[in-house]
Amino acid sequence: MKNLFFHLYILGTMSLWSQGITTTIRTSTTLKELFTEIEAQIDYKFAYRNDLDVSARYFNQELQLDNASVSELISELNNHLPIHFSVIGDNITVHRASSSRQQYYTYTGKITDELGDPLVGVSIHIKEVNTGTTTDENGNFSLRLASNNYTVRVTYVGYRSIEKSLKLTHNVNHQFQLEIDTQTLEEVVVTDQSRAVNIKKPQMSVNHLSMQQIKQIPVAMGEADPLKALMTFPGVSNAGEGSSGFNVRGGAADQNLILLDGAPIYSDSHLLGFFSVFNADAVNSLELYKGGIPSKFGGRVSSVLDVHQQQGNYNDMEAAGGIGLISSRLLLKGPILKDKLSYMIAGRASYAHLFLKLADNDNSAMFYDINTRLNYQIDQNNSIYFSGYSGSDVFDLADNFNTTYGNLMGNLGWKHTFSNSLGSDLSVFYSDYRFELAINTEDFQWKSAIKSYGLKYDWIHHLADRFLLNYGVQGTYYDFNPGTLEPQSSDSQFNYRQLDKKYAVESAAYLDIEHKLTDKVNLRYGLRYSLYYRYGEEEILTYAQNKPVIYNPIYNIYEKAEPTGSVAYGSGERIANFNNFEPRISLSYTISQKHSFKASYNRMAQYIHIVSNSQSPTPMDIWTPSGPFIKPQILDQYALGYFRNFDNKMYSLETEVFYKKVKNRIDYVDGANLLANNNIEQVLLNGKARAYGLELLLRKNKGDFTGWLAYTLSRAEQKTVGISEGEPGIANGNWYVSPYDKLHNFNIVGNYQLTDKWSFSGNFSLQSGQPITYPNGYYEFGDIHIPNFNMRNENRLPLYHHLDLAATYTPRPKKTSGWRGSWVFSIYNIYSRKNAASIRFTTNEDTGINEARRLSIFGIVPSISYNFKF
Repeated sequence: MKNLFFHLYILGTMSLWSQGITTTIRTSTTLKELFTEIEAQIDYKFAYRNDLDVSARYFNQELQLDNASVSELISELNNHLPIHFSVIGDNITVHRASSSRQQYYTYTGKITDELGDPLVGVSIHIKEVNTGTTTDENGNFSLRLASNNYTVRVTYVGYRSIEKSLKLTHNVNHQFQLEIDTQTLEEVVVTDQSRAVNIKKPQMSVNHLSMQQIKQIPVAMGEADPLKALMTFPGVSNAGEGSSGFNVRGGAADQNLILLDGAPIYSDSHLLGFFSVFNADAVNSLELYKGGIPSKFGGRVSSVLDVHQQQGNYNDMEAAGGIGLISSRLLLKGPILKDKLSYMIAGRASYAHLFLKLADNDNSAMFYDINTRLNYQIDQNNSIYFSGYSGSDVFDLADNFNTTYGNLMGNLGWKHTFSNSLGSDLSVFYSDYRFELAINTEDFQWKSAIKSYGLKYDWIHHLADRFLLNYGVQGTYYDFNPGTLEPQSSDSQFNYRQLDKKYAVESAAYLDIEHKLTDKVNLRYGLRYSLYYRYGEEEILTYAQNKPVIYNPIYNIYEKAEPTGSVAYGSGERIANFNNFEPRISLSYTISQKHSFKASYNRMAQYIHIVSNSQSPTPMDIWTPSGPFIKPQILDQYALGYFRNFDNKMYSLETEVFYKKVKNRIDYVDGANLLANNNIEQVLLNGKARAYGLELLLRKNKGDFTGWLAYTLSRAEQKTVGISEGEPGIANGNWYVSPYDKLHNFNIVGNYQLTDKWSFSGNFSLQSGQPITYPNGYYEFGDIHIPNFNMRNENRLPLYHHLDLAATYTPRPKKTSGWRGSWVFSIYNIYSRKNAASIRFTTNEDTGINEARRLSIFGIVPSISYNFKF
């Protein structure tokens, strides 16, 4: 009887195992559709975990099964999918293939445009496993995948998408060259997948812009400006029209690290903020990190602006440029040695001063800058590059007063690939900012500068398919010249004077890890360890109880303390040193393919500071290092966000809340004199700062009309208590709004492609007025009216807002070679809003009545420019 049951069982099993299955599996077939169809033909059921995405498409080629058995079905599926199928009882179990069963390989590549320039932020998507990555600043990408057949899809805004089959049985490297999409809108709708939210990537609080996006945003004077474009995003603002610097999440301008091809830039503007130092033609892309900042970046506590220049063309020569009302620009790039050595050089200059001279105006203001990049491809694994920048501004007021200031930067690097999973980038750089002021009527010249010399050695290591390491070391030597006074003749009433020069070294080592913990949880975490040394030669004053500032209770003011002596430090002798551990972590939790939550924390240390009590940077501002009386600023920032894509990535939503606090934020006593002050510690107080808020960014990514809406609700505050108990500090030791506080910041940016020849763009900006201190009365001293002021930053300038519109006309949009041109017509501040740059309180000479006078920089500003390339 037992044998009978055994044979019946065997026969039943064989009959089930041999059931015929007929189906056609297409590349559009999902696992869920396949399972439903097969379960209708056999008595087996598919069993799988919830984390397996059965709605995804995993097939990269069509499969035909005709009266196949269950064993044949399983064999075919196991051969063509990165998923393992097996029979247990009456179920076919389904789970992702483990690494113990499959070999993993590295899939790498580089993506460039038609001219050989690398494209940053290109999306590389692997359909079958629904994973992918984006290219770095050099156009490179890397993925670790199990051995299998895949379909690779490459997409980038404004370029034709590429789809390629990939058979991964060994390490593979692919070179992609994307073509600009020149088809008309009636034939194809260009989609911008790069703007959609990357749901799985743990990086948050970052804004990425390509030059194509930047050039669509209208600005004053009609010239595309990367910094002005960034200010249309949440959490970014500035002090108003015609002001330099930018503020991120309530931070000061000196708290932003600005990098151009990896080297620091210390001033970001031309003509006192009307233009940025970044020529849009020469820039390839940029990223602004507001939080969750990777460990490779350090030295500032507010943000990192990472700007990448265009690289040269290895094959053909190209030229591009533009002619505007007050400035023009030209870019050239091409091969020096074909396929080996390429160059890029771009120049820009203003000529408004020429019109002033034609109008018999003795005043003049002008700027110029030059960008350059050289690349030498030694072999497949080695390349050398040089990146450079030089820019300068000149102001001349009737030959009585003239000033010159600007940046100079050079960066020489070597990239080496050890293997498909390991590469390095070694670079050395020099960067300086210098300021010169000459007052001819007084017969003297004033100079100040900051110089830095640095070395970076960065490594990237694909350790496993779920594990990517970035690590390296960095070092920077600083040479600060706070001021040199030079008489220009023997008749000058001034004597030569050199303020104490200062020297410092900042070094760091970092480790940054990108870790795919599960299919839903991705981490990026790391640690940066920074060291800072302040060196002589310098003489440091000493004070009683180590207090360079003392409080006078009779007059209720802070005063300079009398030095008790001094300590002379010799050349290279250590004056002070600091060190800090700076942990970073970011996390993303994927709810589904459409939305996720992200969180981040980072600690950062800042060792150099701008000494200025103005609300926006000026050319005369002086950088100074930490030392005995100025401590490093220490930031702790927390952020939490919700991110979602809608309607097949047609729309995307990014929401974040953040809180950050900064220790050792320097503040200034009332009436502080900072100019030519050799003992700056006598007017400084150490305080703290905090900022918190909500950021919203809603984008429309596809179609004829694209753009975004950005809103920030935030508060930025400072608190500076007295040195000793009973002292008032600043604002009686209470929290007060910082100069960079903007409670509301709202922007709308829209771009509309009407036809292939005409496109239109607009930008509306509204933000709370800048904090300011108004007088609340005055008292008379003889015939002089002396104002009495409110608490610091207790008042605000009026609400700031403007609307800008632009139209671009391209006569021959389908032309892809030879001379190609386009006209840009723009109107800045179309309804001529007189936004207040400042309010000055004075006495009317005719009536004797006190009055407030508003200073406005711009009314309505129309402009026209012609852009070309060939």
